[in-house]
Amino acid sequence: MDFIHMSQIMTEAANSYLSPDRRVQRDFFVADLLDAAPKGDMASMEHPLFALRAGDKRVRVYERPGVTVTIKPGYDGCATIHDKDLWIYCISQLVEAKNRGREITRTVQFTAHDFLRSTNRDTSGRAYIRMGEMLQRLTGTRIETNIETDDKRERGFFGLIDAAKVIERDRDDRMVAVEVTLPDWLFRSVNAMQVLTLSPDYFRLRKPLDRRIYELARKHCGRQEKWTIGLSTLHEKSGSADKRFRFRAAIKELVEADALPDYRMLFDAEADTLTFRTRTERKVRKGTKK
Repeated sequence: MDFIHMSQIMTEAANSYLSPDRRVQRDFFVADLLDAAPKGDMASMEHPLFALRAGDKRVRVYERPGVTVTIKPGYDGCATIHDKDLWIYCISQLVEAKNRGREITRTVQFTAHDFLRSTNRDTSGRAYIRMGEMLQRLTGTRIETNIETDDKRERGFFGLIDAAKVIERDRDDRMVAVEVTLPDWLFRSVNAMQVLTLSPDYFRLRKPLDRRIYELARKHCGRQEKWTIGLSTLHEKSGSADKRFRFRAAIKELVEADALPDYRMLFDAEADTLTFRTRTERKVRKGTKK
């Protein structure tokens, strides 16, 4: 009896003791890692894709050397930086799964409750309604850009999420399970691990501008001890629609409050600059003096 024939007999014998393999290759990723650390993609931390005001229906254009970003609102206005929590949640899940050797896709399934808890939101009935509104803004907001991700630069047109649907509801018609498809542009960035870990306290920041300032500091400080930027440049990079004097006042207030996670801020009125210093670096230096 030849080897091939024997192998077929053994396979048939084994199959007689086993049920059929009913597992189907999924084309989506299930978000089930509750301890995933918050992650943000570096491209959106650098460029102001998300509005700082609810109901913003302006067409916004942001230009830096070699990069142009045009943000066009949907019927419900532009997605806000608080809506960006969905991006952060999905990115965090994908990165954690990738680190554990699991296969990931740009379509992510998750429970609404897990998302709300992970992003420091309440879980009231109103929270589920707000989540539905958030999904509408994210799918409605359109981006045109040539931002490079994973060493690939192309002029692209996309929604902040390509698609979203509720796949399960409870008896009160509240969403239980949700499925979103991230734009390929963002998924490339995640797959290439062009991401940075955020402080869990990021989700505790109430003001949109404070969140935006934090992610700019996180992006540009990186592993540096400090980062200094002119206030006019910071104003532009923040995406704030406020007049310069109002923006300056808000920054001074944030400096005085010293409430930014991970970083301390120093405003130099004479030079009109802002310097960010890592809190951990300062603690280490204090320790070495003792």
